[in-house]
Amino acid sequence: MSDDGARTVRAGRRSVEIRRPGKVLFPGGRDAAQYTKGDLVDYHRAVAPFMLPHLRGRPLMLDRRPDGVGGPAFMQKNTPDGCPDWITRAEVGKEGGTVTHTVCDDTATLLYLVDQASITLHRWQSRTARIDRPDRLVFDLDPAGDDFETVREAARLLRGLLDELELPSAPMTTGSRGLHVVVPLSATQDFDEVRAFAHDVAGTLAAAHPGRLTTAARKKDRGGRLYLDVQRNAYAQTAVAPYTVRALPGAPVAVPVSWEQLDDPGLHARRWTVEDAVAQARTDPWAGLPRRGRALGPARRRLAAGWRG
Repeated sequence: MSDDGARTVRAGRRSVEIRRPGKVLFPGGRDAAQYTKGDLVDYHRAVAPFMLPHLRGRPLMLDRRPDGVGGPAFMQKNTPDGCPDWITRAEVGKEGGTVTHTVCDDTATLLYLVDQASITLHRWQSRTARIDRPDRLVFDLDPAGDDFETVREAARLLRGLLDELELPSAPMTTGSRGLHVVVPLSATQDFDEVRAFAHDVAGTLAAAHPGRLTTAARKKDRGGRLYLDVQRNAYAQTAVAPYTVRALPGAPVAVPVSWEQLDDPGLHARRWTVEDAVAQARTDPWAGLPRRGRALGPARRRLAAGWRG
């Protein structure tokens, strides 16, 4: 198909025009496949039933790459003026004003964002109905290098602590280097309370394993240890959405996994790409997570009562 052509894709009640579907967004290489905009459209159509539940009602920040992953990138918060009126928007407060974010509530919106070369979707931890009350807590396990074994070990340690606090959790590959560990919340605490709790959990775990883990935000203070990052739990901060594509060679995907899959020696942060992420999604890896999130009060009291690891 010509790079200069157009393709119309049906998505529910709407038709979305995909301009230049043959445009290469991920150049191929010796160790990476080539993918066009049309390939990303096909992937997002297939993954939409699994991805949309993680996107609906949440403000987004978009990582856009109009010239492909090798070209200039920009992070977009504001919904542009030319965006179709049928796409949901959310006006949220910021210091000194407001920002109008795009919200992806349906497949048509998802495909429109792909047409705009939005490679990676970053979502808020709260929904627009209760914008100041997050319903997700995220621990970002960020290794010093590309050694995934350190990530695997940290995830197990974190899960052990969360289990003792009686908080359900689930891991997700980031499609880059690390893992996210997600805890569903009841959306009854504000961002400051949630971030403070996450900071205390990370600090407790790092204190128990000071040679392996750290909460130091500055790289020069980490000393080669894995960074337990909780900053994504602040108001207006975002984290990569489940099943979103990362702007890296080979089009790796951030993919939910089960705790059992963490034991797979072949698992790593870029294990899945647009070629096979849908097959993983069909296994329903987060089936064990409760539908209703937890309030943090009981867990905070358990943490305050003492944990020795």
